Amino acid sequence: MTTGTHPRFAQALAELGLDVGVRTFPDGTRTAADAAAAIGCELGQIAKSLVFAADGVPVVVLVDGASRVDVDAVRRELGAQEVTRADAALVRETTGYAIGGVPPFGHRTRTRVLADHSLLAHEVVWAAAGTPHSVFPMPPRELIAHAGAALADVRER
Repeated sequence: MTTGTHPRFAQALAELGLDVGVRTFPDGTRTAADAAAAIGCELGQIAKSLVFAADGVPVVVLVDGASRVDVDAVRRELGAQEVTRADAALVRETTGYAIGGVPPFGHRTRTRVLADHSLLAHEVVWAAAGTPHSVFPMPPRELIAHAGAALADVRER
């Protein structure tokens, strides 16, 4: 198992044949600001994996750490009537991970994923590795591809 990762995420990495440099921080990286400070990178280089419910169906939205998700933009992108932030139980049920540790891929269930274009502004982004204490680096196009994400404009302007 890759040190510091959640077993489910370590399995996903192995299945994809990926060897990423997971970094673990004892003080945690639960928030994007915590992660950026621990890594020593810009806040925008953090890839947040946030779970929403679109008409009751879970969707994961990847956005850079300096941005907030525009729920109306997600609603329009998905053609949904209502989009709300998922509660902790739905996040864990859908992804298999706790809030603060949700990686962009390796989820428990097949879930639709949207990735904001802002992630492409960086050569490398850092994402959660399945726990609130671990992160891994990856070029954003690779991260988006492994997540099976559709590119969209879903951040607040």
